[in-house]
Amino acid sequence: RLMGARTCSRPVAAGRIAPAHAAAFGIGLSALSFVILTAFDNLLAAGLALSGGAFYVLVYTLWLKRSTTQNIVIGGAAGAIPPLAGWAAARGSLGLGAVFLFVIVLVWTPPHFWALALLLTPQYEAAKIPMLPVVRGPAATARQVLGYTLLLTVVTLLPAAVGTFGLTYLVCAALLDGVFCLLAWRLWRHGGAARAAVLFHYSLLYLALLFVAVAVDAALS
Repeated sequence: RLMGARTCSRPVAAGRIAPAHAAAFGIGLSALSFVILTAFDNLLAAGLALSGGAFYVLVYTLWLKRSTTQNIVIGGAAGAIPPLAGWAAARGSLGLGAVFLFVIVLVWTPPHFWALALLLTPQYEAAKIPMLPVVRGPAATARQVLGYTLLLTVVTLLPAAVGTFGLTYLVCAALLDGVFCLLAWRLWRHGGAARAAVLFHYSLLYLALLFVAVAVDAALS
């Protein structure tokens, strides 16, 4: 409600849906998804999917988001759990590949989300949410984005280095990482909303193509 036109017209914020009804609907969907995954796949996948949603709501949204500038660093674990759930659904267990995918999404989240936060700094400030650009400013945020992008490059190349993923994945990851690093460096060096927007939208494409590379690599091996 406090973050301007982008969010104030959403159903709960605008008062069209009562918060209690929205909460009940969300809990109902989570429970139903748990039942469906358990019945048609396996309990491990269902439990992981449920834990991801619970972590996002209870840990990130209700606690971390309003209490620390590192909210998205820790809260990114919620978005990193779906690869674990998908791996468990496909194979019935977890493995080193699943762990790598979890860590990749975890490290990818800060540069992805901080690029968006740079575009929405006034809105987060109005809502008193301590996102990194609000508390530390755009220059410090851009520096953190570059640092995490470099770390992401190491993390994404490591699965190929240890043989978990193959050559197809390695080539794709190296190319995707190169572009990501270039965009992050430009943001750090020159700043600006336009460069933050380009980095944010590329980060979405980056993760999608990286996961496609994982699938293609597995199909070819």
